[in-house]
Amino acid sequence: MMWRGWNELLLAAHLLPAFLLLAYSLNLYALIFLWLRRRRQAARETEQLYARFAADPSAADWPPVTTQLPLFNEIAVAERALRAAAAMRYPAGRHTIQALDDSTDGTRAVVDRVAAELRAAGHDVRVLRRPARVGFKAGALAYGMAQSDADLFAVFDADFVPPPDFLLRAVPILRVRPELGMVQARWGHLNAEYSPITRAEALAIDGHFTIDQGARAWGGFFMNFNGAAGLWRRPAIIAAGGWQHDTLTEDLDLSYRAQLAGWPCFYLHDLVVPAELPENINAFKTQQFRWAKGSIQTARKVFPLVWRSNRPVHVKLQALLHLTAYAAHPLMLWLALLSFPLVGFTSYRSSSLLMNGLAILFTFGAVAPYVLYALPQFLLYRDPWRRVAYLPLLMLLGVGIAVSNTRAVWEAITGRISEFVRTPKRGAGPSVAYRGGLSRMLLLETLCGIYCLGALCYLATHDRLAAGAFIFIYAAGFILVGALSFWHALFDGSLLRRTPG
Repeated sequence: MMWRGWNELLLAAHLLPAFLLLAYSLNLYALIFLWLRRRRQAARETEQLYARFAADPSAADWPPVTTQLPLFNEIAVAERALRAAAAMRYPAGRHTIQALDDSTDGTRAVVDRVAAELRAAGHDVRVLRRPARVGFKAGALAYGMAQSDADLFAVFDADFVPPPDFLLRAVPILRVRPELGMVQARWGHLNAEYSPITRAEALAIDGHFTIDQGARAWGGFFMNFNGAAGLWRRPAIIAAGGWQHDTLTEDLDLSYRAQLAGWPCFYLHDLVVPAELPENINAFKTQQFRWAKGSIQTARKVFPLVWRSNRPVHVKLQALLHLTAYAAHPLMLWLALLSFPLVGFTSYRSSSLLMNGLAILFTFGAVAPYVLYALPQFLLYRDPWRRVAYLPLLMLLGVGIAVSNTRAVWEAITGRISEFVRTPKRGAGPSVAYRGGLSRMLLLETLCGIYCLGALCYLATHDRLAAGAFIFIYAAGFILVGALSFWHALFDGSLLRRTPG
């Protein structure tokens, strides 16, 4: 009797995270369906907005725009960022570039030199340096906004290279629709070909910026500013309470507060701004840690406001799934640790009707993210199959960073404060070292991999290996990310590079 109760307890402990993950996965199918249904209509509506702008007699009266470039020790990319901003076409005398330079290294000299050259060429470039780096990026953006009289603000991180027509395509949207608070462009990639890791990361970015952002924007849900490649309206920022730095994702925070204040956001899928992908696994984990922790911090901060708003219930629930998406990682880690005792030490067998049914259901759910990642490749590129081939690697990376992101989610829930750690950029030079050190996270990832590998060995020797398919994925993911973290902590990862082309 006691053993039977143990069986049921383990099954319940396994099914709880599994069904929560299933809810996130089924929601992805809903977003995919909505995107397929609305994407052509959204494209037509965007074309109509441009037609309205072209037909407007006052269209020639372009409003002043300030482009903000927050910089902190970005010596590899600062010059490229400034020159790309200056290369954007816009009526003379109506475009100001702010280099919001908080750097403490040689970046300062580069910024001063390039800014002087651009000013000599006729561009309005202003270098702003704060006496203290309070509030990190959010503080820099707020500081720059206070130094400008412009009504519109374009924001680009240092590794972004906006196309010359960015302002000419984004500004008309805000001119024609004065109720909009922000226009978000799609992120592209400068270095997707660098290695298999960047190839896998590109798949994830394409999935988010094609289906996820598109479905939310076109379906009437909350969407988010992604921190770069966006154009903001000053009154929307002010109405939302301004840039705030009490979360690590000031972009997500501001965009939700602006929409709650009555300023909708617009997604411009066909306007692409390429940027760098993290080339080092430890840099990638740091980026994901910041996004995971920041999104849960933002959920704690703004979701109560969303729930108390007059939005429809389905919009509120979609916001909850959006803001807490990174909760999937602790749920995955939970499953990784509990799958072995469930299939290894209970009376449940993979051949039972219950287990087979659950396996089919959860496999259907587990496939959802990869459908979301794969579909955009066929829409955006001429060689989709070559790109989709990196989906298995993306799956393993997603599993492998579950340990690090679980810590991020836990720190957000418990209110632990941490610094904004930037992602290193390479620019046109050699790979940037980001070794990160041999951390406890690396040890935990390795131990999780060894645990899952040991579970597989046990199942194989007890004729239950068929029940360990998911455990194999966990083992491979943890071991891969642990090994890459160790390698990149000691070296620059040069053995993983791939020649472009």
